[in-house]
Amino acid sequence: MNTKEILNMIDTGKLDQVLSRLYGNEESTVSRQRDRFRTAVETYSSFFPENTDEVFLFSAPGRTEVGGNHTDHQHGRVLAAAVNMDILAVVGKRKDMMVNLQSDGYPMISVDISDLEIKEKEKAKTSALIRGVAARFLQLGEKISGLDIYSVSSVPRGSGLSSSAAFEVLMGTVFDQLFCGGRTGPEEIARIGQYAENVYFDKACGLMDQMVSSVGGFVKIDFLDPQSPSISRYDVSLEDGGLCLIVTDTKGSHAKLSDEYTRIPLEMHCVAEAMGHSVLREVGEEEFYKALPRLREDPSISDRAILRSAHFFADDRRAEEEAEALSKKDFSRFLELVNESGDSSAVFLQNLFCCDILQNLFCCDIPEEQGIPLGLLLSRKVLAGEGAVRVHGGGFAGTIQAFVPKEKVDEYIGTLEGVFGKGACHLLRIRPEGGIRLL
Repeated sequence: MNTKEILNMIDTGKLDQVLSRLYGNEESTVSRQRDRFRTAVETYSSFFPENTDEVFLFSAPGRTEVGGNHTDHQHGRVLAAAVNMDILAVVGKRKDMMVNLQSDGYPMISVDISDLEIKEKEKAKTSALIRGVAARFLQLGEKISGLDIYSVSSVPRGSGLSSSAAFEVLMGTVFDQLFCGGRTGPEEIARIGQYAENVYFDKACGLMDQMVSSVGGFVKIDFLDPQSPSISRYDVSLEDGGLCLIVTDTKGSHAKLSDEYTRIPLEMHCVAEAMGHSVLREVGEEEFYKALPRLREDPSISDRAILRSAHFFADDRRAEEEAEALSKKDFSRFLELVNESGDSSAVFLQNLFCCDILQNLFCCDIPEEQGIPLGLLLSRKVLAGEGAVRVHGGGFAGTIQAFVPKEKVDEYIGTLEGVFGKGACHLLRIRPEGGIRLL
C-alpha cells in the first residue's frame, strides 16, 4: 500500500476501529489519532519521497508496572501492563542494509546493519539498539534488509513508562513482520530487545519492560527461570471497575541515583547469600523469618537489607494475588493489594526518596527532594480512601501511579498538576495489544 492509499484509509475512517482499540473509543481520541497518523505518513513522505510506493504502519506501547516492586531481579513475580502511549512508525523497505531512522524532533540516524560489530561510541545511543536488534535477527538465521523509518512517540522519556523498551519492541516487530512472516512471536521479540539493550546499548536490564510492551494487556511474569519466564496475559479493562489509571511525574531528577538503585538488589543478594542461595526466590519465606536472629548478627547485613528482603517475599506474593483479583474482576481486592504494595515499598523497601544507612541511623541524603512522598500525600487527600496509589517503578525520584475513580479524575489531575505543573499527569488506558503491524 502506498502513502496516498494509507492517507485515504485514515481520512475515510477505515482505521477508526483499530484506533479505538489501541487508544480509546472517544470521538475526540480517535480524531486526535487520525491527525497524528496522517501527519506521520505525510512527514515520512517528505523525508523519504523516493520510498513511498510500499509503506507499512507499526506501533509499540509503553508499559506501567502494577505489582511486584523490585522483585524481578530476585527471580520473583511481577504484574505490569501495556498502555496507550506508544511509538508510531511509518516504514518502507530498502534493498540495501541501511536503516535510516527519522524520529520526530531528532536528527536522522543511519545504521549499516551489515556491520554487526559492537561499537563503543554507540553505547547508550539509539543506533546501538537498532544494530543490536538487527544483529540478533541475523544471528538467529533470519534474512533482513534495510529500512526507512519515520517515528513519533507519545511515551515521555523519563516517565517510567519505558520508552526504550517500546522502541526495541517496535524494531523487533518491524523486522519480524516484514522479513520473518511474523514467526518470531512476541516473547522472542522481547528477548531480542533485552539482548540489544544488554549487549549493544550496554545497559543491564531485566526482561519485564520488553515482555509487557511486546505481549500487551495486563501481563504477569514469573521469573523463577529468568531464561524462560512464565507469561500469563489478562484482558481486563479498568473501566469495568469504574477506574482510570494516572501516572504522575513528580519532577524529581534521576541524576546521581545509580547507587540507590544498585543497593536494593545488592542488599537482597547479601541476605540470600547469607542463607546459602543466590537470589531470594530460592529462599523459603518461613526459613527467612526463622533466620532473622542470625542475620542481624551478621556484620555484612544491615537492618535495611532485612526489611527490603521482607518486602520481596510479600510483594512477590502480592503480584500473584493482584493478577488473580483482576482475572476475577475483583477490583476492590485488587485496589487493596495495590495500596498494600505501596505501603510496603515505602516502609520496608524504602524507595520513596534517597536514603542511606550512616552509623546505624536512617538518614536522608537529599532531604529537599521528596517529590514522591508529596505526590502520595496529595493523592491520598484527593482519593479519601477510594482507589489506590503507590510509587511507580524503581522509585527515589520520578513517578507515582494511581487508580482513580472516574468521578475524581478531574479533581485528581487538577490537584497534582497544581503542585507538579501542567502536563505532569498522564491519563492512561490499558492497551490490549503489544507491538503490532497496523497496515
